[in-house]
Order: sequence, then C-alpha cells, then structure tokens
Amino acid sequence: MMHADTRQAVVGLCLRLSERGYFAGTGGNLMLRIDPTLVAVTPSATDYLVMQPEDVCLLRLADLSLVDGARPPSVETGLHARVMRARPDVGCTIHTHQPLASACALIGEPLVVPPALQTMLGTEVPVVGYAPSGTSWLAGKLARAVRPQRQAWLLRNHGVICCGRDSTAALAAVEQLERLACDHLAARLADRGRREPGMMARLAPVSALLAGANDGA
Repeated sequence: MMHADTRQAVVGLCLRLSERGYFAGTGGNLMLRIDPTLVAVTPSATDYLVMQPEDVCLLRLADLSLVDGARPPSVETGLHARVMRARPDVGCTIHTHQPLASACALIGEPLVVPPALQTMLGTEVPVVGYAPSGTSWLAGKLARAVRPQRQAWLLRNHGVICCGRDSTAALAAVEQLERLACDHLAARLADRGRREPGMMARLAPVSALLAGANDGA
C-alpha cells in the first residue's frame, strides 16, 4: 500500500477527532500533505470508526486526480485543496461541524482572537459566506479568505475549517477555536442578560452548559 504511514496517520487523527466530538459518523473530513505534489484525504461517506488505511485517498494536489484509494475522496476535497495550494506552509487541514464553533458560524460574526491564541489561529477567524457543501462555489469563497498566518475560518451555516503546519498544529487549532467560540457565546449570553434582565432565568441553563464545556476543555 502506498504511503501506508500517512494513511494510518489519517485514520488515527479521525479517531481522535471523533473521540473529542468534532467528527461524528461520516461528518467532517481532513487532508494531509505528503509532499509538494501529493496529498492524502479522507474518503467520502465513510464512518471514521471503521475506516481502514486503504480507504484513505491519495490525490495529486494540482488537479485532485486519484492516485490510489479504495473509495472516492471526500466531497469537500476542493475546500482543503484551496488552502493547501495557497499555503505551502500548511501540512494539514481539518473541516469539522464541532458544536460551539459551528454555532458561531450560524450567527455569522467573525471572532476576534486574543493575543495569546494569535500564533495558533491568526488575529481573526473570518466568516466565509454560505455556499452549498461540496461545491466549487464554496471552495472559491474560502480561497478568497485565505491569508498568511490565518489558521481558521467559519463556514456560514455549515461548520469550520482549520489548518496548521502539521496534524498536531491543525488539531490544536480546532481545539482552541472551540474554546474561543465557547467564550464568545458565553459573552453574548452575559450581554443579553445585562440588557434584558428578564431573560436571565431562561439563559441560565445555556450559560451553565457553556461553563461546563470550558471546564472540560
């Protein structure tokens, strides 16, 4: 099997993302750079808890032609490729529907990143305008938002995509984005409570859930 170690690394990373609740079933996908011309990407419609290394697809980055793999590649392959082509410093991209950051993607407001997290995420997490999943339209919208040192994007009404120099950095970006989203949502709730004191009782259970999410992060 070609590039067995990289394909096994994809499987292992998918399991870690599933265990942490960032991937669920067949939802979510990722790409690992093998060399300047070749990438490994998760297969389409495959449960990550049963995925095997031979299911992982090897593609040419230039045209996304299949080099090896037992299944078709993820429908979001083009999304990952736009980042990889524009950012040769990126070794891994991860697309998730992680709950809190995806909630921020539904709200549709960019997230300001505090200085302590800017090396990992960039100075801002922008919102990429909505387009249907798996389309070149969505990939094109993301491509226009790619910048040096920017490591995360909110995909409007969809989810998020994070990147890093390697899989460790990309996974760390996913985790830190979820913490940042938690803080952002908690601040919005607190502000709503101050403006509308009568809402405090209704907001309290959600605030408690967010506090618990941050404690467990």
